[in-house]
Amino acid sequence: MDKILIVVDMQNDFVDGALGTKEAAEMVDRAAEVIAQFDGKILVTMDTHEQNYLETAEGKKLPVPHCIHRTKGWQLHDKIHQALEEKDYEIIQKGTFGSVELVSVLGKMLEEKKESEVKLIGLCTDICVVSNALLLKAHFPDLNIYVDADCCAGVTPATHLAALETMKMCQIDVLNA
Repeated sequence: MDKILIVVDMQNDFVDGALGTKEAAEMVDRAAEVIAQFDGKILVTMDTHEQNYLETAEGKKLPVPHCIHRTKGWQLHDKIHQALEEKDYEIIQKGTFGSVELVSVLGKMLEEKKESEVKLIGLCTDICVVSNALLLKAHFPDLNIYVDADCCAGVTPATHLAALETMKMCQIDVLNA
């Protein structure tokens, strides 16, 4: 069985930057270890905004500039970047919570495989992880999709848990919950 790891938005601004949390900072080492031990294709999403972020629909509802393209906050966290160095990975930049391009790239990968499973880790559980997990489940209903709760963190611990419950209800397997 082919395994694919999806690393969602493990960027500085979500770990210890503009929108960072204590829980996000605490899970970076676990996420880096999962990446380092993973043997297979890795897809990495990166939240990517431009200088006009505050003028966008998202920026008007969340007026905290973050993940501005080519800034330190936009970059992958150093430990995640280091874990990826020797791996087979592809970066997918996205301007919103869920990535249609991720669905497309994964779809092309799945055409070549008889049986696959996907595991998601990353930030934020309650926004981008859940959005991408649900997009993938909608497009690939028979695909085994897992989310590793130990390698995710939400905006708050309560919303992290709520997102995990939502994914469970939508037949996404949650590990380490």
